Amino acid sequence: MQEVVVEGPKEDMLEKIKKSRSKDKDVVRVVEEMKKAGVKELQGNEWQIEEDLVLKKEKVYILKDEKLRAEVIQLHHDVLVAGHGRRWNTVELVTRNYWWPGVTRDVGKYVEGCDLYQRMKNRMEELAGKLKLSEVLEKPWTHLMVDFITKLPVVVGKDAILVVCDRLSKMTHFVATIEGSSVE
Repeated sequence: MQEVVVEGPKEDMLEKIKKSRSKDKDVVRVVEEMKKAGVKELQGNEWQIEEDLVLKKEKVYILKDEKLRAEVIQLHHDVLVAGHGRRWNTVELVTRNYWWPGVTRDVGKYVEGCDLYQRMKNRMEELAGKLKLSEVLEKPWTHLMVDFITKLPVVVGKDAILVVCDRLSKMTHFVATIEGSSVE
């Protein structure tokens, strides 16, 4: 009989896991039948019962209790020693001792929702540069904004409008043109 080794201050967590067995009726039913039959292992060494804990591959099986699963993840992600690790670091820490279906997905959701992690993580995009003051314009019509309004109905052979706006005075000129116009 192997001894279950759980690293860190998690003894009270094991008690919570033992108490939460009623939440996963299928597992509880199988465990009770195994106890009645005196079976300690199921499917080779994959599933075992030790000290009222269900083990899968020597890892404590966490039953269908979302709060308990979140607490296990929090215990491995939010502690200062773990350093608010990335998704895969946290998955590795959790799966050292615990297992449940969808553990990777649950850890990913938890880490993505962690405010501190979102503020600390490395960003892949380039930082925006320092803000620069716009230059002060002194004469009108030296700096222009130009745009086209297209896809208009044809009127007098024109189907677009060229909009030319002075940035200093905001004075605007509208020139009727055709959509295929070019600079040339």
